[in-house]
Amino acid sequence: MISVLILTYNEEVNLPSCLASLTWSDDVVVFDSFSSDRTVEIARAAGARVVQRAFDNERNQRTESLQVGFKHPWVYNPDADEITPPELRDEMLQVVGDPRRPEAAYRVRFRVMFLGKWIRNSSLYPTWVVRLFRPEKVRFERDINLRYVIDGREGRLRHHFLHYSFRKGLSEWFRKHNRYSDAEAREAVKALRAGGLDWRGLLSIDAVRRRAALKDLSFRVPFRAMLIFVYLMLVRGGLFDGPAGWTYCRMRAYYEFLIGIKVREHQMRERGIPA
Repeated sequence: MISVLILTYNEEVNLPSCLASLTWSDDVVVFDSFSSDRTVEIARAAGARVVQRAFDNERNQRTESLQVGFKHPWVYNPDADEITPPELRDEMLQVVGDPRRPEAAYRVRFRVMFLGKWIRNSSLYPTWVVRLFRPEKVRFERDINLRYVIDGREGRLRHHFLHYSFRKGLSEWFRKHNRYSDAEAREAVKALRAGGLDWRGLLSIDAVRRRAALKDLSFRVPFRAMLIFVYLMLVRGGLFDGPAGWTYCRMRAYYEFLIGIKVREHQMRERGIPA
């Protein structure tokens, strides 16, 4: 069997569907940041074990969540706005039940659902994220959009989960990404101060390393938001995702625009110039 870990804060809209797709696990832990809505009530009603900790940053929160004690050696770690289809469940149970496999963690692809459809091209599909792992083999880097560091080999699963990141509404998406852009801007300033760039990483066959190198490069180029929009629409084929994809591309470009102007704000303040 597999234990399940879900980190939450005010997820009463998303959590019921997420939990309904996880009834196959007999050890579901909801690690909550003292939600002010019905998140905890919903979790307990579904039979989940609830542990609460005040949130300081994502890295510390996730690190502490791995210390709660799990019933099983493998942990599946979906977000509350993710749904786990039966085919992914079956594949996970199969790989963890095979003692011959050497992997310490597995990455999974996901389908971003927006305005009633899967936006395959605009969402940078396929993006591989760590979701299944042995908790003692995992640590984290960065305070936002974490990088998972795995002590051991990684594998990849064939099936997907569904990501409903807009279920709370567009206003919540913009509020969340405004917060994210603060942290991303701080990380960008650190990267720019450090200098250097992982040039080899830009051509790496390792998708995770290549993605990190491209992100660092993007901090150094002008017209960041416009280039992201063109890249998503034309290079990645967002044009073929229809109106939902076009809207998503504009929203992603706006997020990158926020990061860019906040980096500029940090740099001005460091020189004593008011924004």
